[in-house]
Amino acid sequence: MARTKRTVARKARRKKVLQETKGYFGRRKNLWTIAKEAREKALCYAYQGRKQRKREFRKLWIQRINAAARQHGISYGVFVHGLTQANINLDRKSLSFLAAKDPDGFAGIVHEVKGFVEKG
Repeated sequence: MARTKRTVARKARRKKVLQETKGYFGRRKNLWTIAKEAREKALCYAYQGRKQRKREFRKLWIQRINAAARQHGISYGVFVHGLTQANINLDRKSLSFLAAKDPDGFAGIVHEVKGFVEKG
């Protein structure tokens, strides 16, 4: 019978994978081949999810800004164009925060933007 020399490394590798799949349902948590595939798929989903989270938050910020801007009688597109004309360098995240938490501050920004939009 042949002597195996990589047993410790093999056990460590398998133990690591099974540790990462702990909490999965069914055989995905304790069968090596199924757990390995489940872990790979989970890592793929996690990678995609990190990209999707950025998209989803941007969409949310735009919706909040649009809703707040429309309360002041201006659409989102016109508002953003006015921001660039007025040289106001605020990102969507901070504008969304202002719209939700400080409506008076957001109203001041909208007032400035309206002045630039009406000029030309």
